[in-house]
Amino acid sequence: MKRSALLLAALLASMTLSQGAFAQVPGTSAISPLGALKWLPWSDAVFSQAKHEKRFVLLDLEAVWCHWCHVMDVTTYRDPKVQALLQSKYLTVRVDQDSRPDLSNRYEDYGWPATVVFDGAGHEIVKRQGYLTPAEMASMLQAIIDDPTPGPSVQVEKEIAFAENPLLANSLRAQLEKDYLAGYDAKQGSWGTDQKYLDVDSVELAIDRAAHGDAHAETMAKQTLDAQLQLLDPVWGGVYQYSTDGVWSKPHFEKIMSVQAENLRIYAEAYAQWHDPKYLRAAQAIQQFLTTFLTSPDGAFYTSQDADVVERQHSANYFALNDQERRKRGIPRVDTHIYARENGWAITALASLYEVTADRKALEQAVRAADWVTQHRALPAGGFLHGAKDAGGPFLGDSIAMTRAYLTLYRVTADRKWLKDATASMGYIDRTFRSARGAGLVSSSSATDHAYQPHPQRDENVAVARAANLLFHATGDAKYRTISDVAMRYLAAPPLATRLPVASVLLADYEVTRSPLHLTVVGPKDDPAAKVLFQAALQYPSFYKRLEWWDTREGKLPNPDVRYPSVSRAAAYVCTERTCSAPIFRAEEVSAKVNRVLGLQDSKAAWALPARAAPKLGR
Repeated sequence: MKRSALLLAALLASMTLSQGAFAQVPGTSAISPLGALKWLPWSDAVFSQAKHEKRFVLLDLEAVWCHWCHVMDVTTYRDPKVQALLQSKYLTVRVDQDSRPDLSNRYEDYGWPATVVFDGAGHEIVKRQGYLTPAEMASMLQAIIDDPTPGPSVQVEKEIAFAENPLLANSLRAQLEKDYLAGYDAKQGSWGTDQKYLDVDSVELAIDRAAHGDAHAETMAKQTLDAQLQLLDPVWGGVYQYSTDGVWSKPHFEKIMSVQAENLRIYAEAYAQWHDPKYLRAAQAIQQFLTTFLTSPDGAFYTSQDADVVERQHSANYFALNDQERRKRGIPRVDTHIYARENGWAITALASLYEVTADRKALEQAVRAADWVTQHRALPAGGFLHGAKDAGGPFLGDSIAMTRAYLTLYRVTADRKWLKDATASMGYIDRTFRSARGAGLVSSSSATDHAYQPHPQRDENVAVARAANLLFHATGDAKYRTISDVAMRYLAAPPLATRLPVASVLLADYEVTRSPLHLTVVGPKDDPAAKVLFQAALQYPSFYKRLEWWDTREGKLPNPDVRYPSVSRAAAYVCTERTCSAPIFRAEEVSAKVNRVLGLQDSKAAWALPARAAPKLGR
């Protein structure tokens, strides 16, 4: 522990040395050059001031790790003409999008940086994506002064008719299947042709289908996983965010937690499925990066590492160096904010790595972070703060990420305290984030400002649908199916379901229409034979899995929907909706028995039309 703390201190010191003379922007985590514009934090008070002074509000929504945000800060926002225009007619607001998931979700299609200009009443006038040169910015600012009517980037929000049925219509499901296959880049791998990265939902869907005999899905998954290895830092581990120009050889070098965690999880899943050592090495390399650079002394996880070791200088030459040469030049800045959402992602990933490898270090890291977040970010009513001091929120993203983390910890440990925490968090989600329209859960418990009410966001609702569905199967409590249905009614609306990439909605639909693989070990938790059986059941390659360990000394299982025979020694069982297997006493027989019970030789069976009947309205 002492050695780790010293290493972290040295790293942070070198990061500070590499940053130069920068100042913290009040109310944000952004670093801004000294002497620049006065940046205000986002608040309703800004709009009151703007209305009173007849000014516009310019929002610079940026990211601590964002290269072009840094460039824009010292080129565009230092330009004398731009500064004169801003100082004459604008109030300038800067927000780190990682610190405000509500604003991040609201403008997720615009960048980073995203530039949004409002009138004093909070109505949008223009929205711009990405880097703006000084000339582009000055032209835009003057045009708004000359004519403040909303431009073509601001569209009237269309009313969405939400689905009455939480299950996808057959025609919509067929369209999503078509889009999923059509979106695949057979030449380069992955989905989409511009930015190349591992779309985890698309790959997870392909892995699951490959497990049931789909050869084309296996080809897509493996080609993408193999190509993504080009974005793995060969020296420090960790994954670069993406590559540009439709190829894998032009990476952007920032390392953000969402990318690290989901890549770690998906490579662990791929290793469980195919036992290819290169996938295990990839997962372990990401774990090592998290350990070395993004772990706080208390075991919680930081948010990201910057792309640049020197602000505004592209880092391709730097990341081509070895460890020693990199350290001589300094280490890219780490955003040391500790957010519940990012920790939930990391905990889920590390617990998943433990699930397939039995690596105790991965589990210990996951548990330590979960304990820290529970102690320092949990709300008394069951939800979570985002950071130490939230400017907005609470946010759905934090609570659903931690619910998912608790469920994963319950699956891999069979410790019921994690299930209890998951149910408390999901209860808070249900009470706090349900949309008034009855479909979907909104991103924030409060409005970002008086002119905009919280909206649902698709990825968060996918996470709610999947987690609530698992809780329904784990507990047998129908209220969790109801929560899942609320999320699915939002996701089943065609304008939302068909947004590319579509795999996340297909995954949610697949899970809510079927029961998970159900494996149970019956025997004392201190029995070595039971432990071996549980580990074998844990490592069976399915992440849509209900895994239980029934030690009768703990009382009934949380969902006692199956009656197991009384046997004299530890045994494992695999159950379907119709039957359970005979007791399995040997760990090496678990996998073969599961395959026989599921009938996996019939590769089409697992991906047939949904087994769950369409519910009656109002159920």
